[in-house]
Amino acid sequence: MATTPEAPDTPERSETSDGPETAERATGADACDVAHGRSDASRDTRTLIAVFATPVADYLLRYAADAGFRALLVEPDAKRVADAPTRIPDLSEAPDTADIVVTDHHRDELGPVLRDALAQPARWVGVMGNPRHEGPHRAALRELGVSEDDIARVHRPIGLNIGSRTPPEIAVATLAGLLADRNDRPGGFSF
Repeated sequence: MATTPEAPDTPERSETSDGPETAERATGADACDVAHGRSDASRDTRTLIAVFATPVADYLLRYAADAGFRALLVEPDAKRVADAPTRIPDLSEAPDTADIVVTDHHRDELGPVLRDALAQPARWVGVMGNPRHEGPHRAALRELGVSEDDIARVHRPIGLNIGSRTPPEIAVATLAGLLADRNDRPGGFSF
């Protein structure tokens, strides 16, 4: 009997008591069931920490919570956020699963906040800004004595290149980039 080889992107098959099944299904929820809300995705705890209360942070925290992240805000200036329900005082307890996104590169606290972020076991650290010129975070971190290797860990730009300009668009691009990075995907229309 002739057989046709499986396509290269076809998941490996494994046998379970219910018969043949993809390795993906054997280890977690079926992607189709998750997409249709019939099953929860099995995933690591995800935390997104937005730094500085900005319009981008507002959208980013909202969208991140919808996507299953534990969404938190760090704002050093208490006057800027009197009653934010997800506010934490600083980055001292950022988990190793955290993605830290600094949403304002004009703030005086930029250097110290990024230095503190880099001192945490966070999975990812990035700062919003135009990629066409060097960000002010680099000079601020150098002035604080942060090593070039640590400065290089700061991602900039923070999102996928979708031409975003408004706060909601920047938040969508940022969250899409973080999801692509977490899932080891290129973040485009390639599969």
